[in-house]
Amino acid sequence: MTSIFTRIIRGEIPGRFIWNDETCIVMLDIRPLHPGHVLVIPKTEVDQWTDLDGATVGHLMAVAHHVAQAQKASVPCARVGLMIAGFEVPHTHIHVVPMSTMANLDFATADTSAQTEDLDAMAETLRAALREAGHGGAVPTD
Repeated sequence: MTSIFTRIIRGEIPGRFIWNDETCIVMLDIRPLHPGHVLVIPKTEVDQWTDLDGATVGHLMAVAHHVAQAQKASVPCARVGLMIAGFEVPHTHIHVVPMSTMANLDFATADTSAQTEDLDAMAETLRAALREAGHGGAVPTD
């Protein structure tokens, strides 16, 4: 069965992309743990990240690093955390979360009613920060 992430990558379901290259996409989480929370997702649908080849894992981490730098430059936070859990969607994804406290990594505190306008504005803020950092080739226009 095709994952919801594959359907988003294919354009069957909308997503707020801030990065798109031959290997992965990065999109805003619609239930953010903290404003600016994104998911780094390989285009190849693989359930567990430990089943990915090393080159893909390395690429995902490099992209997560670029995105974290953009988050730190544009989202008020003490640090940026990473998490790979994988229970909620059977398609590898890395949570990259601007954090003020450890509580920002607790799914029980996710914003389940994030406003569309706020998500759209955050996506554009992160795209602008990525362009400013020289990653414009991978940053979608919307």
